[in-house]
Amino acid sequence: MANRKAFIFGYSKRSSFLTKELQKQNFSVIIIVSEENSYNKAKKDGYLDIIKLDITDDEELESLDVSESDYLVCVMEDSHLNVFLTLSLKSLFPKSKIIALSDSFHVTQKLKMAGASKIIDLYQVSANRIYNILNKPIATKLITNLLSSEHELSIREIDIPKNSFLHNIKVDDFNFAKYGVILVGMIDRRLSEQFLFITSGLEHSLDRGDMLVCIGYNDDLDRFERYVSSSCIKGISDEDNIVFDELE
Repeated sequence: MANRKAFIFGYSKRSSFLTKELQKQNFSVIIIVSEENSYNKAKKDGYLDIIKLDITDDEELESLDVSESDYLVCVMEDSHLNVFLTLSLKSLFPKSKIIALSDSFHVTQKLKMAGASKIIDLYQVSANRIYNILNKPIATKLITNLLSSEHELSIREIDIPKNSFLHNIKVDDFNFAKYGVILVGMIDRRLSEQFLFITSGLEHSLDRGDMLVCIGYNDDLDRFERYVSSSCIKGISDEDNIVFDELE
């Protein structure tokens, strides 16, 4: 899997956890800070790719080496500054994916208007987690243990590229388990950005541009993501005895 790049704007306890998780997913992380204390904290934590600049200055932001495939993650502790930064980044890098953290409904609405590609609402996440702990304790414990940093299992978002062999194949006609991954859901971009949980008997055709959400071991997910990019359908039938490791 190609190495991806993520610019993290702001460095605090919550962003330090995020940077570690992104690195586990093979992201090259560049930390952007505007204060000396944040710079020193990131450096003390072992990060070398740290840039100190004034995030309110568009000229300084524009000097960053950002490409269309990069992720821009806004985790400033000041929510107003986070909204302002999102607005600036959307204007300067309109084709890059902008992810922003929110701690309230009102901030979430402002971030949507500012052009964030994806918003992680910490208040909603916390509320959902408390609800699940109270009402679904066994399932919550299982998922927490499954996806903890002590395990090698991960959830991966995998886009189906233009020339993928998966184009026009129905979900139920493809054996994901054979390749060591479990398909838990998808987004059909032709229909909407709504997440669809996958259940048996779903008569749905996969298309280029769709996004698959899979669970599996990191190595299997890496291989499967590379395989999805292949234009060759050879070797995917149940009758074949090709070992997945040989498909690289």
